Amino acid sequence: MLPQVKKILYCTDLSKNASYAFQYAVYLARETSADIHVLKVVERLSSDEKLTLQSYVLNQSSREEFLHQRLNHARERLRQRQDYFWEHIAPEERALRTKIVGCEVVEGYPEQTILARSRELECDLIIMGAHEKGWFHTLLGSVAKNVLRESRIPTLIVPRPEKQTA
Repeated sequence: MLPQVKKILYCTDLSKNASYAFQYAVYLARETSADIHVLKVVERLSSDEKLTLQSYVLNQSSREEFLHQRLNHARERLRQRQDYFWEHIAPEERALRTKIVGCEVVEGYPEQTILARSRELECDLIIMGAHEKGWFHTLLGSVAKNVLRESRIPTLIVPRPEKQTA
């Protein structure tokens, strides 16, 4: 029996190439009747970043507000990217927006969070864009490489398209 794709986890870093990868997620959802769950992971602050934040923002409530705004900013950017995509897709394909069954922004370590959410949501496929530096960089060490190595479900890494020449 052939495998079935019922749930797709689309992971975004909000880059231009991630938007390109989203086209593949929507296409595959259409072709397989799968649902899409959108995930943006905001990387946790490093210890150096936390120290810098503590040094310049002395008030604990202000630090907490900064961290809260950081997540809200990512949520807003994700919403804007999604709206832009659906506004510019062919009108007859806009109904595919109903394939988006979840959209979340979480703080965590990207690889671990992506893998954990793919298991928790019982996804059949992970889709993400290759890093802006290109496919070669992705294979040498990135979130995509680690997800590819550790995932127990198929993972599609979409390289950025070659630049069009006039």
